[in-house]
Amino acid sequence: MSNFRTNGRISAAIIGALAIGATAFSAPASAAPLPMFPFFLPPPMEAAPPPVAAAPQDEDRAFELPARLRRQVVSYPTREAPGTVIIDTPNTYLYLVLGNGQAMRYGIGIGRDGFTWSGTQTITRKAEWPAWTPPPEMIARQPYLPRHMAGGPGNPLGARAMYLGGTIYRIHGTNDPSTIGTRVSSGCLRLTNQDVSDLYSRVNVGTKVIVLPMMDRRADLGRTIR
Repeated sequence: MSNFRTNGRISAAIIGALAIGATAFSAPASAAPLPMFPFFLPPPMEAAPPPVAAAPQDEDRAFELPARLRRQVVSYPTREAPGTVIIDTPNTYLYLVLGNGQAMRYGIGIGRDGFTWSGTQTITRKAEWPAWTPPPEMIARQPYLPRHMAGGPGNPLGARAMYLGGTIYRIHGTNDPSTIGTRVSSGCLRLTNQDVSDLYSRVNVGTKVIVLPMMDRRADLGRTIR
């Protein structure tokens, strides 16, 4: 009798298991199938990496300067000491005297008619990505100008600035390289952002800066070396 009960329980368990299996396999096709081996889990899905923001366009490279205005080492005989900066106003060049009859020449933009000047100054301050506060004289002429603009890629002073003595004038960069070789400023001297960064790395506070007058063309002596 006990054997019969035991065999009956085993038979009931087997029938129950078969019923569950039949139920699982007869589920609608749209239902997710039960895993045959639930202890093997699928690997977790990895989230896609965020898109990389495109780098801003380099404006200096987008505009190609004429060959004569590109930074280059030239023959430049002068009695000025190495490290002196000479502004050739009429020819829109800036020379950094290297010594041994050579100079690094940069193309520059200069003051428009009525805003050129000449004389000798020194670099009294250097700034990276400088802020811009237009002087009162400029605001009087152009009242629409901002009273202050924080430094950055959109600032008209560009990537670097070197301040000249106690004047309102600076040697600075520009976000519009097409103005190099032209006469458009209010007296400041502008270089491309690449060139002003190069010059900035070569000069120090205290550097002598000679600005030649508009009628003096003796500085146009540079013969390209490299």
